[in-house]
Amino acid sequence: MEHPTGKLIAIGGAEDKGTENEGYYSAHSNLHFFELGILKRVVQEMGGPNVRIEVITTASSIPFEVAENYVAAFHKIGCTNVGVMNIRNREEAKDKDYEARIASCDGVMFSGGDQLRLTTIFGGTKFLEIVHDRYRNDKLVIAGTSAGAMAMSNTMIYQGRSDLAHLKGEVKITTGLAFMPNVIIDSHFDKRGRFNRLAQAVASNPSCTGIGLGEDTGVIVTGSHKIEVIGSGATVIIDGKDIRHSNITEVGMGTPISVENLRVHVLVHGNLYDIKESSFSPGEVIAEKQS
Repeated sequence: MEHPTGKLIAIGGAEDKGTENEGYYSAHSNLHFFELGILKRVVQEMGGPNVRIEVITTASSIPFEVAENYVAAFHKIGCTNVGVMNIRNREEAKDKDYEARIASCDGVMFSGGDQLRLTTIFGGTKFLEIVHDRYRNDKLVIAGTSAGAMAMSNTMIYQGRSDLAHLKGEVKITTGLAFMPNVIIDSHFDKRGRFNRLAQAVASNPSCTGIGLGEDTGVIVTGSHKIEVIGSGATVIIDGKDIRHSNITEVGMGTPISVENLRVHVLVHGNLYDIKESSFSPGEVIAEKQS
């Protein structure tokens, strides 16, 4: 199978859009965000500030506010050719104007919200076929934050309380937008304590690698399997290929599960990971500045 020519940029949510002053990020992040910002990197990967970006707010329950924030954020970093697709249902997803726009843009940004809205509205549409074709053959860059990131994989978590995620059946899984095979992506990973949630998802689907994205943190995926971490937080990789014991098929629903030999890696800005090879590389390690 040939690797796609496009790239994916999955963001864990709460990425800075330049709305806080620099002092906030100096105090709360290990990196100077305005120098190493995620949105700047998104624009860079798409081809620079003159590219055409389409922001898709379908997942959001407050699409107009979300659209306004993203347009303002992209403008702030010099990218003014930004459109908004507030597609609310399957009928709108079939609109020829939207299909033409998605066929000609340089990059796409899926906002956060409810990932199930993305799959139920776009699944099986020509719109999604165009996105897939351009990602495979035309170097389209697909970015997504929170729900927009979680929907990128073929196997997608759509529900699961963090405090109950150790119980069999609590984590609900369905088919995502399928840009990336053999992974399961979770967002807001550290802030919302979602390790057990992703661990259960991987234990149930050990051929998949779990990618837990911290807030203001993302991964750039090339060739559908090579990951580079960006942003100010951490990304957790959960690899279930070497699981030796799991009781998940033996116990009843609502019963705690046990799993032996999950492999876990913690990656930060500049670190690299190859999903196909299950290999880590420190990459470009950024040292924290001492005050």
